[in-house]
Amino acid sequence: MEIIRNLTRRKLRNILTISGIVIGVLALVTMGAMAEKFNALLSGGATYFGSNVQVADSSSGAVGGFGGGLLTLDRVAALEKVDGVAAAFPDVSVSAKPGSTNTVSFGIPDYISNLDPRANDYSAFKLHIAQGRDLNPNATGEVVLGSDFATEFKKNVGNTIDLPIRAKDAPPDFINHTFSVVGVLAKTQTAPDTGAYVSLADSQMLLKETLPASIRSSIDTTKLVNGATVYGKPGVDLDKLADKINAEVPGVKATKPSVIVASFNAGGAIFTAITTGAALIALVVGGLSVINTMLMAVTERVREIGLKKAVGAKVGHILREYLLEAIVIGGIGGGIGLLLGWGLTSLINAATASANLTLFLLTWRLVIVAILFSVGLGAAAGIIPALRASRMDPVRALRAA
Repeated sequence: MEIIRNLTRRKLRNILTISGIVIGVLALVTMGAMAEKFNALLSGGATYFGSNVQVADSSSGAVGGFGGGLLTLDRVAALEKVDGVAAAFPDVSVSAKPGSTNTVSFGIPDYISNLDPRANDYSAFKLHIAQGRDLNPNATGEVVLGSDFATEFKKNVGNTIDLPIRAKDAPPDFINHTFSVVGVLAKTQTAPDTGAYVSLADSQMLLKETLPASIRSSIDTTKLVNGATVYGKPGVDLDKLADKINAEVPGVKATKPSVIVASFNAGGAIFTAITTGAALIALVVGGLSVINTMLMAVTERVREIGLKKAVGAKVGHILREYLLEAIVIGGIGGGIGLLLGWGLTSLINAATASANLTLFLLTWRLVIVAILFSVGLGAAAGIIPALRASRMDPVRALRAA
């Protein structure tokens, strides 16, 4: 109670000090939530690409099914004959919003890809169905939507959706097809959330329609794919398997998983350093305001300190009182900053969800860090003023007062 009473003595000054902590923790939560979202995106990619070998046409610099040249299904079949390969799955991926020029996405832009549920048995990154059922790889006209894709277009199991999505400025000859939504994936916080998954036959049909009209009729895309995902048998070194594929299968380029994973990790480290650094600067400013407030409190309460020590208060009593006061300031500021950060990030995510622009991911790890950091900041900032107060000579303190 004494600590609360002390804090209410100089309301304006303490409110301004707590406001500094609030701003610091608010910055930590918002910037940290943005880093968590970005890192979740990269972490999912690192987990997925670390468990397989991506194979593309040797003439392209693409990775697997993400653009570049085309592979024939014969070459995908040849991949399965390489010693150490457990399974090879063809990949076809096309844009879900071809021709759209006014879309902004923080993560992976919406895409359409083929999906074979059997690949889930080999991949380290597991997909789970939240609604409906898995895609039948032999069926046509069916689609399983990623969670963000379903939210963006307000689709549930049993609805239909026209794919690709027609842009407002689509040309007159734009073609799309009606698919039945048979399933919606559980949220992964990474690339699968913005995907729409169809059978290989349907994806090859959509691939054909991305080709220039002048050559479309002369190319049989039923035998072509963008790339392939290769899984090794248990215990096989995937980097060495990539080298073996490059050596034994002509016309393909297999990328070592370690190379892809390293690029994901490097991107995450840089983004985290930038966002965390910005938040820490704001917190340091808040910490300095706590130190200033507590030093002024010690100066103003010299007589009170002297009287307490004269009637028997020990060094530990004074030290504990001022330290707890600083911790309470940090705790109040941290709690308010955390609530404001939670509200702000939730509000922005809700407002941008329909546009596939989710920016923030507030995790329990970030909440715990914000609480511990604000309380720790208050404690650290209060040490010097508390030591100064506890070491004060009672006689000199009373004379000075």
